Amino acid sequence: MPIVAQSTETTDWVSRFADEVIEESERRAPGKPVVVASGLSPSGPIHLGNLREVMTPHLVADEIRRRGRQVRHLISWDDYDRYRKVPAGVPGVDESWAEHIGKPLTSVPAPKGSAHPNWAEHFKAAMTASLAELGVEFDGISQTEQYTSGVYRDQVLHAMRHRDDIDAVLAQYRTKKAPAKKQQQKPVDEAELEAAEGSGAAAEDDGSSGSAGYFPYKPYCGNCEKDLTTVTSYDDDSTELTYACTACGFSETVRLNEFNRGKLVWKVDWPMRWAYEGVIFEPSGVDHSSPGSSFQVGGQIVGIFGGEQPIGPMYAFVGISGMAKMSSSKGGVPTPADALKIMEPQLLRWLYARRKPNQSFKIAFDQEIQRLYDEWDRLDAKVADGSVLPADAAAHSRAVRTASGELPRTPRPLPYRTLASVADITAGHEDQALRILSELDPSDPLGSLDEARPRYDKAEAWINTHVPADQRTIVRAEPDAELLKSLGERDRQSLRLLLDGLADNWSLDGLTHLVYGVPKVQAGFPADATPKELPAEIKTAQRSFFALLYHLLVGRDTGPRLPTLLLAVGQERVRALLGE
Repeated sequence: MPIVAQSTETTDWVSRFADEVIEESERRAPGKPVVVASGLSPSGPIHLGNLREVMTPHLVADEIRRRGRQVRHLISWDDYDRYRKVPAGVPGVDESWAEHIGKPLTSVPAPKGSAHPNWAEHFKAAMTASLAELGVEFDGISQTEQYTSGVYRDQVLHAMRHRDDIDAVLAQYRTKKAPAKKQQQKPVDEAELEAAEGSGAAAEDDGSSGSAGYFPYKPYCGNCEKDLTTVTSYDDDSTELTYACTACGFSETVRLNEFNRGKLVWKVDWPMRWAYEGVIFEPSGVDHSSPGSSFQVGGQIVGIFGGEQPIGPMYAFVGISGMAKMSSSKGGVPTPADALKIMEPQLLRWLYARRKPNQSFKIAFDQEIQRLYDEWDRLDAKVADGSVLPADAAAHSRAVRTASGELPRTPRPLPYRTLASVADITAGHEDQALRILSELDPSDPLGSLDEARPRYDKAEAWINTHVPADQRTIVRAEPDAELLKSLGERDRQSLRLLLDGLADNWSLDGLTHLVYGVPKVQAGFPADATPKELPAEIKTAQRSFFALLYHLLVGRDTGPRLPTLLLAVGQERVRALLGE
């Protein structure tokens, strides 16, 4: 049974697009399933910018499903695109892969050690697994299979018959120069992933323009398999085509009505697919908004194939905190799989659902992930108590469930920053982690780490892979005798107040109250006095007290939140390190 849509008051961007798509689908193809589409090129790691190409139509398709309507989300794998360059930073790949440049991605060997038959399948597999974890339902279409099996044969012949019409459209833009882009230096924590790069928007020529004229079709060479070919003659009646390869010198004559080793150039291929599949909704990246871009040109060429351009927004860049600007052809780029190692699917879905497609946002791999999780947990609490705003409720609903049901979630979603601190301090010792987490709330102890999973595992992975070694927490093995000996009477008194209260406050809330309360008591105020009741000097005293505790426990000025750190170290060891 489909999930009933929420109140129409939740007019988030997804609902508004769903309304438009349903209306447009009824106009173009009444009674038929709604068709939305994405395109992904497995030219290298498919990154988090490319994920917006999928998540935007997924969320709209899912809303349409929630309303009880049939919808198909097509993902065209552009695996018949040419291999353009050897991406840097891909394990198992070296410069020897340069010899395959110009071949279809499905004809390029997979990286060394891969279990997959070719380059395209290697990178498709990782993305497919991530989409399954994210709850994305789709119909995958391999463009290699479509072209090599002859599915598009009629469309190819049609494009060749109308090559002069296509050439006339493209000619409108060939002499136009795109406005020069201003180069801006950005801090590394404002890095952007080019969301459209790798989804068919890669640079490609408009077709084969030799002495015989313009042709929108590029054969792959029968000898070297590369697309460095030029059509030298073509006969519309017999479909006899002759081409020559500039890479190896090979040439041959074939009949295009029987030949399946080639493809339409991108600016023709994309609108052909819109018409063939009846696509109603497909978003496009910011690079498609410029004059002569494939989306703009495609809007004119699609009519040659008897179709209409899909509706859909232009989507903005996705940023990655703490990483330089990257693209999938350069390698070393964070992928959905990388994000899902350190965050739950719900959080990643929420990041794409809560922002309109034309709004850029960042995905955090640094300390910012803790703040994002805090924000998510606050939203979760507001949903639970009914105080959430309608648009926020809609984004939350799209994050935690699809029309097929709710995504698996952590039974006891303890704060991510707490889990990260515990994972940091315990360094893989699960029995110690369970002990600490059980003491967070003695009235409702954790029975097993499984109750905190998978969130605990994500936090542990973040600590182990994204926190520099010099920021990891190492608890002192022995007390700092020299520092303890040098303390003045006030510092000694503060430590005594803390030690005296440990036994009665040994829980997360209790220790929080205790460590913040010690400087208040020393200054003559009640431990539960609020900030409004206290002079500004108390904050300074608290910071000094916290710094002293960090030095005595971990030998640094800062560290994990003190209540969590104290629980992690354990009461007996805390007493020893603080000089009792």
